[in-house]
Amino acid sequence: MKPGFAFGGSCLPKDVRALQYRAKEMDVELPLISQILPSNRQQIQNALDQVLETGKRTIGLLGFSFKAGTDDLRESPVVILAEALLGKGLSLKIYDKNVSLARLVGANKEYIEHQIPHLSSLLCNTIDQVIDGSEVIVVGNQEREFVEAVTRCRRDQIIIDLVRLPVYGSLLQADYRGICW
Repeated sequence: MKPGFAFGGSCLPKDVRALQYRAKEMDVELPLISQILPSNRQQIQNALDQVLETGKRTIGLLGFSFKAGTDDLRESPVVILAEALLGKGLSLKIYDKNVSLARLVGANKEYIEHQIPHLSSLLCNTIDQVIDGSEVIVVGNQEREFVEAVTRCRRDQIIIDLVRLPVYGSLLQADYRGICW
């Protein structure tokens, strides 16, 4: 098993809550199901703690959506992590090629405009803007371009990989750390 980082998106969290609600209506206990969301929140807390333990103040996030290849930010654990980092007074730069404010439509556009407009202002146009301006790089999803990008990180940087990119350690100069793998 490779449990990985926290899950997100518009379906699975909603479905877990629906199962819990229905079980409560039926007066049925579901101990395993009842621990899924708290466990997921703990994964996000673990990532936050790991970033804070570095003592660094400028953080770059590679990947913002809940998974590679989508622009969906609803219940993205990386969005929750970004909010927490901002709340701790850290400086953030965010890159996700799939999250372009000009291209967003529907529920995702509404979510960004109404729920997290302050985070959209932190989006960068290139990976290099994030790498060049950050002491810690957090990899939030498995976008292919992030594999090559982390090999460009400097010796004085820390990479916290939440998803376990398929990268050879010998290609890295930065301090490379993982979570839950």
